[in-house]
Amino acid sequence: MQYRRTRWTTPDRDFIDVDWLDSAALKCAKQPLLILFHGLEGNSSSHYAFAFADYAQHAGWAFAVPHFRGCSGEINSAPRAYHSGDHEEIDWILQRLRAAHSGPIVAIGVSLGGNALVRWAQEAGNSAAKVVSAITAICAPLDLAAGGWALGRGFNRLVYTRMFLRTMKPKALLKLQQYPGLFDPKALADARDLYAFDNVFTAPLHGFKSTEDYWARASAKPHLNAVRVPTLLMNARNDPFVPSWSLPNPQDSTQHVTLWQPTQGGHVGFPAHSGPAHKTCLPQEVGTWLKGHIN
Repeated sequence: MQYRRTRWTTPDRDFIDVDWLDSAALKCAKQPLLILFHGLEGNSSSHYAFAFADYAQHAGWAFAVPHFRGCSGEINSAPRAYHSGDHEEIDWILQRLRAAHSGPIVAIGVSLGGNALVRWAQEAGNSAAKVVSAITAICAPLDLAAGGWALGRGFNRLVYTRMFLRTMKPKALLKLQQYPGLFDPKALADARDLYAFDNVFTAPLHGFKSTEDYWARASAKPHLNAVRVPTLLMNARNDPFVPSWSLPNPQDSTQHVTLWQPTQGGHVGFPAHSGPAHKTCLPQEVGTWLKGHIN
């Protein structure tokens, strides 16, 4: 998959990198634009990004992956990173893309990016529909406390949490080199789960009092009734990161929200059939739903 990268200067004089699918669709500004917000420590090379890029290419759509700060292969400049409720960053990105693109825009958020995207729709209210035609959140931990609980125990803690911290801790230490005294390095070294990491790094750097405050204020589930743009929430009920008991019910939302909760699919899996190479079901199903909401 070939991308073309552009770098944008943020309002606080930091930067983000946006990777564009280098296809003929980019030459037609009236074609639909599909934007993908990646998950925790993801990027434009994540398997789901390639899957949706391939879908966009075959559909004749433009495709872009804006990287959250520090996720494009280069540490960002500001004394901050990214987080699950980063709706202000999402708003700035979407507004800039809306101003530059004359065709319809649809957006997908995967895992962390999905929760942040839905938080944006909640904060934007009625104005969200002026920016995008529809959004989809895939395997989003809409209840961050439940997701933190799931990742903090058993196999998840031993394998997946360690995997995340293996990249998150070095990035945090690079941030400490940029801004000495930003946080306690010993507390970071002692962190063995996302709760502890967020308490040392994510929460204080982004204006939250603690992990509890961060997870409570950044979670999208309590505010689903504020969504005013067509929204698909896709969660497998066997997702190891998102407990099925934490998923929203129809009474938690409005007529603008569609819930898809298949029994199988894991975390961003949803294979069309058995075998590791077959991941086409997810983009086809989501793409078909998004097409139905493009004016």
